Amino acid sequence: MSRLILFNKPFDVLSQFTDARSPTPRATLSDFIDVPRVYPAGRLDRDSEGLLLLTDDGALQARISDPRFKAPKTYLVQIEGCYDDAALAALRTGVTLKDGPTRPAQVRRIDAPALWPRTPPVRFRKSVPDCWLELTITEGRNRQVRRMTAYVGHPTLRLVRWRIGDWSLDDLAPGQWREV
Repeated sequence: MSRLILFNKPFDVLSQFTDARSPTPRATLSDFIDVPRVYPAGRLDRDSEGLLLLTDDGALQARISDPRFKAPKTYLVQIEGCYDDAALAALRTGVTLKDGPTRPAQVRRIDAPALWPRTPPVRFRKSVPDCWLELTITEGRNRQVRRMTAYVGHPTLRLVRWRIGDWSLDDLAPGQWREV
């Protein structure tokens, strides 16, 4: 029987269990999860937060993380500045990044979600407004959401992965996990 763990990865935590090569210690999954033989299905950057799935089933891991299977991943994205219709249209049709065109994203503006406070907090500038988007992609290139929002002129300030396929964070606090 395979295991599947939903984990709310905090900001500044690596999506791996060890960090032996770093000269300075950094937080890893082993600081939160003590379950043998489970591995992340995909990655979530150190400066991103939210849902990370871990499993001991290689086939399930591939279905979740391999872009060929097009598993939708939904993010709550705080962007610098307020979007315009052209920016959203570009994200919806796909943008061309240095590593090629992205698949079209589903994107909509949302009110600021009721999330946990982030440590350290996102920088605040009185002269530059920010907005929130809900963005869903079906691939997972390195820092893709951040690169997409920067491409349309709205750098990402905070990125929280909320859902992967049918699994979502729901009521998991940062650093908490549960097995499903």
